[in-house]
Amino acid sequence: MASLLGEKLFEISGQGPAPSKDFYHFVIARNEVMLNMWTISLRRENKYHPPKQLKSTFSDFLLDKQLQYDISNIFGEKILDYSLSLCQGKYDYLDRIPDEILLRIISFLQLKERFVLAQVSKRFRMLCNSEKFWELLVKNDCPDYHSDMEDLGKAMGWKMTYFTFFHSDDTNNNGINNHFNFNSNRRNSASVNGTQ
Repeated sequence: MASLLGEKLFEISGQGPAPSKDFYHFVIARNEVMLNMWTISLRRENKYHPPKQLKSTFSDFLLDKQLQYDISNIFGEKILDYSLSLCQGKYDYLDRIPDEILLRIISFLQLKERFVLAQVSKRFRMLCNSEKFWELLVKNDCPDYHSDMEDLGKAMGWKMTYFTFFHSDDTNNNGINNHFNFNSNRRNSASVNGTQ
């Protein structure tokens, strides 16, 4: 799993809170935390100020309340919490797994579970809507698929091929049963209240 960790564990840039126009770049590397700061000012005396850089080891960052306050003030509390977790060795390996491996893992899920997974994050939504995902779905999960359909899948798109040739009529494109009546509970509650 250590091979999934790159040289930079996390990186974010942004402008400081108003009214400041200063620019900040925060990096968490494998063994240190770096905050780079550029002072942005219209004043002539600040024109040639070089950027400042604060470096800290993980153990020092976990104890440095001032630097933690600065990170929280600039980037928000969620970024600070995530940064503290990384410095404590709590890595998010799922976000670091290559797309090919994730697609292979996703291929073991049922179709409805895949649609739920697509709602988890932008990355999973992107993966579950990718042509590679639909190609794997058609090739691996559709018993009527044969290699002659390869050109058709490439021409039409694999998602369209799946819903045109392999998906049953009882479910729509989102995997929801078309015969399910969403208004049935409304009618029942209306009749209980004495209205129709």
